[in-house]
Amino acid sequence: MTDAADLVLTNGEVHTLTDPDETAEAIAVRDGEIVRVGSAYEIDFLAGVDTRTIDLDGHVLLPGFIDAHTHMEELGKRLVHADLADATSPDEAIEALGERADELDSDEENRGWILGFGYDESAWDESRYLDRTDLDRVSETRPVVAFREDMHTASVNGVTLDRLGDRLPQGDVRTENGDPTGVLVEDALGPVRAATAPGRAATRDLLLAAQEYANELGVTGVHDMVRGSHAPRVYRDLDSAGEITLRVRINYWSDHLDATIETGLATNHGSEFVRTGAIKTFTDGSIGARTAKLTEPYADASGGDADGKTTGQWVVPPAELHELVERADDAGFQVTAHAIGDRAVDEVLDTYAATDDPGSARHRIEHAELPFNGAIDRFADTGIVASVQPNFLKWADEGGLYDTKLGDNRRRRSNPLRELHDAGVRLAFGSDCMPLDPLLGVHHAVNAPVDAQRLPVTDALRAYTHGAAYAGFDEDRLGTIEPGKRADLVALDRSPWDQPGEVEDIDVAATIVDGEIVHDAR
Repeated sequence: MTDAADLVLTNGEVHTLTDPDETAEAIAVRDGEIVRVGSAYEIDFLAGVDTRTIDLDGHVLLPGFIDAHTHMEELGKRLVHADLADATSPDEAIEALGERADELDSDEENRGWILGFGYDESAWDESRYLDRTDLDRVSETRPVVAFREDMHTASVNGVTLDRLGDRLPQGDVRTENGDPTGVLVEDALGPVRAATAPGRAATRDLLLAAQEYANELGVTGVHDMVRGSHAPRVYRDLDSAGEITLRVRINYWSDHLDATIETGLATNHGSEFVRTGAIKTFTDGSIGARTAKLTEPYADASGGDADGKTTGQWVVPPAELHELVERADDAGFQVTAHAIGDRAVDEVLDTYAATDDPGSARHRIEHAELPFNGAIDRFADTGIVASVQPNFLKWADEGGLYDTKLGDNRRRRSNPLRELHDAGVRLAFGSDCMPLDPLLGVHHAVNAPVDAQRLPVTDALRAYTHGAAYAGFDEDRLGTIEPGKRADLVALDRSPWDQPGEVEDIDVAATIVDGEIVHDAR
């Protein structure tokens, strides 16, 4: 006799997101594992006395979303501190920071730091970075920091500049007439992060807030980029205490490589919920900060190169990148390298090609916003994973950030999701928490401005489920709805296939992780 199921989900529109996508009416789950997928009639036979049965009432059921590129601690900070993502002007951002300042006591953990996260000046009519003058309006006695959405730029007030002083690398401190403007980029953010870093207890609060938020958006797994943080210990503590409701792959920053080797960690070590992922490194910066490394100059900047223009900068020089990748690959680690500009993408492809088998190692390039000059074919030929963020297409409209920074030609060639997919490149979708919202990312992929960027609904959803699972060596247990897979699921209140132009407006009805309901808005 077949044992009864613990959980039955019935009367739904189940999309397995297998290839090809199959549909069903119901599924049965036992011990956190999917045991059958079929018609409501078939699955009803697995319902026993103690089975919990959920009527989906026609809702669409999908594999749970896996976000292949997150910063969960930073997401938690945005939820706890001033969230600047919705500010539509410098004044609104300053107002939000002022409200946060009013909430704080002078003896707050970070010595009274007033922090804000997520502003995007490219969406403002007055398109400029916040600067020292702006943040001095928030406080002239307490340090104030506003992080740009990409986390490659931060704006600070005079108190912060005075407090950090010589710790800031001067090459990454923007100046005007010799005086610091309060705008910091790249390595200059390091001392700011160190000075404002939360302790272990605070990190726990941040990760719990981020976890709850992610579950509300249908996220069941994340690949978290971790550097100089208590997060790895906190994740394992939450796992041991049974308080974790996400599957977490920890991608350790490259400055942790020696420690991971010495302690015997390797990619895929860990538990059912918390595993070691890749070794993460930068190559270049971001387009918004004009630090992504390009072959041709930026369209809107002068100064910095011999020709009077700028092509961005190396955050990690090529020689250092080659050495790092060789060491990590030899130690058995997957490597994931941030590369946005076309020159940076080419450099990483060259570096990975020098390893024995980059496809089997599933080495990844994060972002790959400008894969030009044969880069797409090289992705496909080597099996390197393109870990990309479809929500970045919000900058690809005419007159948007890419248009301003790169010009029309490169704007239209940016983030070529369809070309990557059609070439057979392994696509893994993530958000970079800008913002964390898979359905928003799917919306941008489906409704992108240019055909080369645009994916059908099924392919976009698969990149956020099966594709992200593959990037984390998890395709045998996650990413599709099939017997033998873990029961990580999301129910949507409407079908993205029926309303492809309104995917961003679809709500998550319920989220299930390992057969347990972790969010229910039905």
